Amino acid sequence: MAPPYRTELELYGKDFGDFVESPGYDLLISERFAEAFRAEGLTGLLGFHPVELERVRKMRRGPMPTLVPRYFAVTACFGRGAVDEARSRIRRSKPITCLECRSAGVDSVHGFVLEPGTWQGEDVFRPRGKRGSILVSERFAEFVQRHGLTNMKLTPTEQFTWDPLEKGPPESAPVPH
Repeated sequence: MAPPYRTELELYGKDFGDFVESPGYDLLISERFAEAFRAEGLTGLLGFHPVELERVRKMRRGPMPTLVPRYFAVTACFGRGAVDEARSRIRRSKPITCLECRSAGVDSVHGFVLEPGTWQGEDVFRPRGKRGSILVSERFAEFVQRHGLTNMKLTPTEQFTWDPLEKGPPESAPVPH
Protein backbone atom coordinates (compact mmCIF):
# COMPACT_ATOMS: atom_id res chain seq x y z
CA MET A 1 0.00 0.00 0.00
CA ALA A 2 1.13 3.53 -0.69
CA PRO A 3 -0.37 6.86 0.40
CA PRO A 4 -3.19 7.59 0.38
CA TYR A 5 -3.91 4.32 2.14
CA ARG A 6 -7.09 2.76 0.78
CA THR A 7 -8.09 -0.89 0.77
CA GLU A 8 -10.90 -3.39 0.69
CA LEU A 9 -11.43 -5.70 3.64
CA GLU A 10 -12.82 -9.22 3.62
CA LEU A 11 -14.54 -10.23 6.85
CA TYR A 12 -14.48 -13.99 7.46
CA GLY A 13 -15.70 -14.07 11.05
CA LYS A 14 -18.50 -12.30 12.84
CA ASP A 15 -16.32 -9.45 14.15
CA PHE A 16 -13.47 -7.32 12.86
CA GLY A 17 -10.01 -8.23 14.14
CA ASP A 18 -7.41 -5.96 15.70
CA PHE A 19 -4.75 -7.35 13.35
CA VAL A 20 -5.10 -7.92 9.60
CA GLU A 21 -2.43 -9.29 7.26
CA SER A 22 -2.16 -7.72 3.83
CA PRO A 23 0.00 -8.30 0.75
CA GLY A 24 3.65 -7.29 1.03
CA TYR A 25 5.11 -6.01 4.27
CA ASP A 26 2.18 -3.80 5.34
CA LEU A 27 -0.13 -4.86 8.15
CA LEU A 28 -3.37 -3.33 9.34
CA ILE A 29 -4.01 -2.74 13.02
CA SER A 30 -7.12 -1.39 14.69
CA GLU A 31 -7.20 2.03 16.27
CA ARG A 32 -7.44 0.49 19.77
CA PHE A 33 -4.36 -1.65 19.02
CA ALA A 34 -2.45 1.42 17.74
CA GLU A 35 -3.39 3.58 20.74
CA ALA A 36 -2.46 0.90 23.28
CA PHE A 37 0.82 0.09 21.46
CA ARG A 38 1.87 3.75 21.56
CA ALA A 39 0.65 4.31 25.13
CA GLU A 40 2.73 1.39 26.42
CA GLY A 41 5.85 2.47 24.53
CA LEU A 42 6.24 -0.73 22.54
CA THR A 43 8.67 -0.70 19.61
CA GLY A 44 9.10 -2.17 16.14
CA LEU A 45 5.99 -1.06 14.26
CA LEU A 46 6.53 1.76 11.78
CA GLY A 47 4.14 4.01 9.87
CA PHE A 48 0.76 4.26 11.62
CA HIS A 49 -0.89 5.65 8.47
CA PRO A 50 -4.72 5.95 8.62
CA VAL A 51 -6.46 3.63 6.16
CA GLU A 52 -9.68 4.35 4.30
CA LEU A 53 -11.77 1.22 3.85
CA GLU A 54 -13.35 1.54 0.42
CA ARG A 55 -15.36 -1.64 0.76
CA VAL A 56 -16.00 -4.36 3.33
CA ARG A 57 -17.13 -7.75 2.04
CA LYS A 58 -18.64 -10.28 4.42
CA MET A 59 -17.38 -13.68 3.29
CA ARG A 60 -19.63 -15.82 5.50
CA ARG A 61 -23.31 -15.72 6.24
CA GLY A 62 -24.65 -13.62 9.04
CA PRO A 63 -25.23 -9.98 9.78
CA MET A 64 -22.58 -7.38 9.04
CA PRO A 65 -21.26 -5.77 12.24
CA THR A 66 -22.55 -2.21 12.59
CA LEU A 67 -19.30 -0.70 13.87
CA VAL A 68 -16.28 -0.85 11.59
CA PRO A 69 -13.07 0.06 13.44
CA ARG A 70 -10.57 2.54 12.06
CA TYR A 71 -7.42 0.86 10.83
CA PHE A 72 -3.82 1.97 10.45
CA ALA A 73 -1.18 0.64 8.04
CA VAL A 74 2.04 -0.34 9.81
CA THR A 75 5.18 -2.24 8.90
CA ALA A 76 7.19 -4.47 11.23
CA CYS A 77 10.80 -3.27 11.26
CA PHE A 78 13.64 -5.39 9.90
CA GLY A 79 15.57 -6.28 13.03
CA ARG A 80 19.14 -7.36 13.63
CA GLY A 81 18.00 -10.57 15.36
CA ALA A 82 19.36 -13.50 13.32
CA VAL A 83 18.27 -17.11 13.13
CA ASP A 84 20.83 -19.41 14.74
CA GLU A 85 21.38 -22.03 12.04
CA ALA A 86 23.25 -24.40 14.34
CA ARG A 87 20.48 -24.47 16.97
CA SER A 88 17.46 -24.33 14.62
CA ARG A 89 15.65 -27.03 12.66
CA ILE A 90 15.49 -25.55 9.17
CA ARG A 91 15.67 -27.67 6.01
CA ARG A 92 17.33 -25.77 3.18
CA SER A 93 17.54 -26.67 -0.51
CA LYS A 94 20.71 -24.61 -0.91
CA PRO A 95 23.34 -23.18 1.44
CA ILE A 96 23.26 -19.66 2.81
CA THR A 97 25.50 -17.38 0.78
CA CYS A 98 24.65 -14.04 2.40
CA LEU A 99 25.28 -13.84 6.15
CA GLU A 100 23.26 -10.61 6.31
CA CYS A 101 19.91 -11.80 4.95
CA ARG A 102 20.40 -15.56 5.54
CA SER A 103 17.39 -16.35 3.38
CA ALA A 104 18.55 -19.07 0.99
CA GLY A 105 16.21 -21.91 -0.02
CA VAL A 106 14.07 -22.67 3.03
CA ASP A 107 12.04 -25.87 2.39
CA SER A 108 10.75 -26.38 5.92
CA VAL A 109 11.03 -25.05 9.46
CA HIS A 110 10.54 -27.23 12.54
CA GLY A 111 11.44 -24.75 15.25
CA PHE A 112 14.07 -22.06 15.38
CA VAL A 113 15.92 -19.79 17.79
CA LEU A 114 17.85 -16.55 17.45
CA GLU A 115 21.60 -16.25 17.75
CA PRO A 116 22.46 -14.98 21.22
CA GLY A 117 23.32 -11.28 21.23
CA THR A 118 21.71 -10.42 17.85
CA TRP A 119 18.23 -9.33 18.98
CA GLN A 120 18.20 -5.64 19.95
CA GLY A 121 15.02 -5.67 22.04
CA GLU A 122 12.36 -4.65 19.50
CA ASP A 123 8.88 -5.76 20.51
CA VAL A 124 7.89 -6.54 16.90
CA PHE A 125 10.40 -7.29 14.11
CA ARG A 126 11.33 -9.37 11.09
CA PRO A 127 14.46 -11.43 11.84
CA ARG A 128 17.38 -12.11 9.54
CA GLY A 129 16.94 -15.62 8.14
CA LYS A 130 13.12 -15.60 8.51
CA ARG A 131 12.11 -12.28 6.87
CA GLY A 132 8.66 -13.68 6.03
CA SER A 133 7.93 -14.09 9.74
CA ILE A 134 7.14 -11.47 12.32
CA LEU A 135 8.62 -12.13 15.74
CA VAL A 136 7.41 -10.51 18.93
CA SER A 137 8.82 -10.12 22.42
CA GLU A 138 7.35 -11.66 25.56
CA ARG A 139 6.36 -8.13 26.51
CA PHE A 140 4.31 -7.89 23.29
CA ALA A 141 2.67 -11.29 23.93
CA GLU A 142 1.63 -10.08 27.40
CA PHE A 143 0.36 -6.83 25.84
CA VAL A 144 -1.85 -8.79 23.40
CA GLN A 145 -3.30 -10.88 26.21
CA ARG A 146 -3.82 -7.94 28.58
CA HIS A 147 -5.72 -5.93 25.96
CA GLY A 148 -7.61 -8.91 24.50
CA LEU A 149 -6.39 -8.11 20.98
CA THR A 150 -7.85 -10.36 18.32
CA ASN A 151 -6.93 -12.13 15.09
CA MET A 152 -3.37 -13.00 16.12
CA LYS A 153 -1.92 -16.42 16.81
CA LEU A 154 1.35 -16.23 18.72
CA THR A 155 3.51 -19.37 18.52
CA PRO A 156 6.81 -19.83 20.39
CA THR A 157 9.62 -19.96 17.81
CA GLU A 158 10.76 -23.35 19.12
CA GLN A 159 7.32 -24.77 18.23
CA PHE A 160 6.87 -22.98 14.89
CA THR A 161 6.35 -25.41 12.00
CA TRP A 162 6.17 -24.60 8.30
CA ASP A 163 6.48 -27.55 5.94
CA PRO A 164 4.40 -27.00 2.77
CA LEU A 165 6.13 -29.82 0.84
CA GLU A 166 5.97 -32.22 3.82
CA LYS A 167 9.72 -32.87 3.71
CA GLY A 168 10.04 -33.09 7.49
CA PRO A 169 12.80 -31.68 9.65
CA PRO A 170 16.39 -31.71 8.44
CA GLU A 171 18.43 -34.78 9.24
CA SER A 172 20.48 -34.58 12.44
CA ALA A 173 18.90 -31.27 13.37
CA PRO A 174 19.07 -30.16 17.00
CA VAL A 175 15.90 -29.57 18.98
CA PRO A 176 15.65 -25.78 19.55
CA HIS A 177 15.76 -24.62 23.16
